[in-house]
Amino acid sequence: MKTGRNSIRVMVGNVPMGGNAPVTVQSMLSVPSTDVKGSVRQAVRLEQAGCEILRAAIPDLEAVKLIPAIKKEVHIPLVADIHFDYKLALEAAAAGIDKIRINPGNIGEDSHVKAVADACRARGLPIRIGVNSGSVEKHILAKYGSPTPEALCESALYHVRLLEKFDFTDIVISLKTSSVNSMIRAYELIAERCRYPLHLGVTEAGTTRMGVLKSAVGIGSLLQRGIGDTIRVSLTADPEEEVRAGLDLLHALELRGGVKFVSCPTCGRTRIDLISLANQVETALAGCKKDITVAVMGCAVNGPGEAREADIGVAGGHGEGLLFKKGKILRKVPENQLLKELLKEVEKL
Repeated sequence: MKTGRNSIRVMVGNVPMGGNAPVTVQSMLSVPSTDVKGSVRQAVRLEQAGCEILRAAIPDLEAVKLIPAIKKEVHIPLVADIHFDYKLALEAAAAGIDKIRINPGNIGEDSHVKAVADACRARGLPIRIGVNSGSVEKHILAKYGSPTPEALCESALYHVRLLEKFDFTDIVISLKTSSVNSMIRAYELIAERCRYPLHLGVTEAGTTRMGVLKSAVGIGSLLQRGIGDTIRVSLTADPEEEVRAGLDLLHALELRGGVKFVSCPTCGRTRIDLISLANQVETALAGCKKDITVAVMGCAVNGPGEAREADIGVAGGHGEGLLFKKGKILRKVPENQLLKELLKEVEKL
């Protein structure tokens, strides 16, 4: 469970967001919106990978066909990503979408904003206001000189007021920038100024290696302080990688259960192929739901000693290893049997 900032709870389909609900992991379809069958196939894969809320770009009326096609095959909530055209938001709402991502300040006159707010209210759909460094209004940019964290925060609150004017408060906010430091500060500011749920992300974070690092720092530092209700790890990669990274991030912060995997970095004392063994164990336990700690250590110094709190573990020796449980040695095992024997012990827990 998440603790910290006490945000308002909204419902995205049957998934709660905010109000101390568990932090959810999101991703977005990357298949062209014109490819309905391909989009459905990718949506199914993302749900299987653990995605909990899925977003799809709806750039035109034709793309609205994605909504019933995807919802027929997946069970997670679907979000329509819409820019500028309020009629697309109305069509998406009528087609059964679970949430709308649109900035009310970009869809024209008040009557347009009211129409979207009324349609979403009637169906119980939240609206995400998505501000980024390229979307800040000209009058706000003129005030701050650049898309500073303060500018991002002010822009979000400007859009919030447009919805609140029509008594719409099922709102989620995101303030994304490619700068980790600016992103963190922007969310700190908005967290102080409202109680709406926050969608965390470092936008345009890059390819997998740097994107995961930047997201871990930006998203992780905020979640560690209780700021944030849902996350997307934005990567220039297959969106399944985003989902895996997001779940791993929550697991590292102990916001999700499952196996806690511990392994040492190796040193000159190591006499087994620890790197290979560690990777094999991590892969084998990827789907394990047990709340346990499993340690793969290189030697007796780093084994039952440093990892004595592990529920089960192995410490390498000369072509063999020691299986241990809560710091107590169970037995010696030949190196080529370590994986098999370790997994047997995990099964017993």
